[in-house]
Amino acid sequence: MSTVARGSPWVAVRPEDDVRQLARRVSVAHSSFVEGVDRLPMVRPGEHSVRSVVLDSWQRSRSNGVDPDGFGGAVDLDGQELQRYRASHPTALIQPVVRKLLVEDAADAGLLVAISDARGRLLWVEGDARVKDRAVAMNFVEGADWSEDRVGTNAPGTALALDHHVQIFGAEHFSRAVHEFSCTAAPVHDPISGRTIGAIDITGGPRVAAPEVLSLIRATVLAAESELRLHLLSSPTRLEPATARLQVLGSGRPILIRGEERIRLSQRHAEILLLLADHPEGLSSDHLAMLLDESELDPVTVRAEMSRVRKILGADGLGSRPYRVLMDLETDVGEVRRALARGDAAAALRAYPGPILPRSLAPGIGELRSELHGRLRATLLAVGDRRLLARWTSSVDGRDDVSAWSAYLASLDRNSSTYAQVEAQLALLDHKLGI
Repeated sequence: MSTVARGSPWVAVRPEDDVRQLARRVSVAHSSFVEGVDRLPMVRPGEHSVRSVVLDSWQRSRSNGVDPDGFGGAVDLDGQELQRYRASHPTALIQPVVRKLLVEDAADAGLLVAISDARGRLLWVEGDARVKDRAVAMNFVEGADWSEDRVGTNAPGTALALDHHVQIFGAEHFSRAVHEFSCTAAPVHDPISGRTIGAIDITGGPRVAAPEVLSLIRATVLAAESELRLHLLSSPTRLEPATARLQVLGSGRPILIRGEERIRLSQRHAEILLLLADHPEGLSSDHLAMLLDESELDPVTVRAEMSRVRKILGADGLGSRPYRVLMDLETDVGEVRRALARGDAAAALRAYPGPILPRSLAPGIGELRSELHGRLRATLLAVGDRRLLARWTSSVDGRDDVSAWSAYLASLDRNSSTYAQVEAQLALLDHKLGI
């Protein structure tokens, strides 16, 4: 029986549902979708086997290039950087309320409670210690990015993408690594400005997708927002927006996260912002035109584009003569570079979902793309870790990389079945490339 036709699409499991039957149906639908079957299984004429909110999210996940066999969110923040960030984040003000209302009971109930920022990064993950240990395998950990853009359909990420409470049951998650879990989440807003500042999530077994858990989450959000209102009324300080962040890696559409806003960018605007972020000293109109187009853009065209970028950043976000970003702009490219600089190949690969703006033909972007790809590849080859090489050779960047396949082969036990498979793949590549 489809949940689509029965009331709210935000509720995943209803009291009358047979949970095992629902799990099987959703699992079949998920397999059909990720394998590219045009039509999902039908329950009865006109009714799909998954909720519309889930199917829409799957479609966004696929268009954003999310890997359904990925292992979860990349860890963007850790150590002292995470401590500093969440201590200054507005969700720190609601954490005691969430702990009192949810965490104290979750610790004995096989559940996890997470609080994320508006981008989808998990700032706190607390609850049952055994479940927390299991969640580590899919990177559901503090500091990890669980935005829908990064890991696909999941309760906190999808709640933020839609700015609405939502439940995700088992195989409704886009990533197969998360199918053993269900989750319920709702966004939290600044009660004065109305901006989203984060999300509260409960993760656990199938019962987490029941209606009463959704009611519990919504009640907790109301209590949290009341706490924020009291704080704002008693303090002249407002909830400051987070540092702006530009996401340009991988095949998904580029995004600018400014404060609590998620702004989808055109490729040209993403190119401009990345080039300006890479040149904090600023770029003249002529230099920027040269980096954007080999034939050089007309100065009038450059000025028109910069006017549009200024509207995105705000009047105080972009300077001119030369053009430069006046706000603190982080990029996912910078995140990979920092990991490489500290010699952390695993973190660099986790933060690298794919090349920089892969469809861009701008010369300046091409140089950045080649530089980052080359540094990451060289680091992986130097480290020689078989797990990292396995991930690299299964990616778009590394699938035809003979040197990487050779290094992967050298890292394996000659008697293992994987060795034979990699050796065969390397032979196919040699034949394909005429080596």
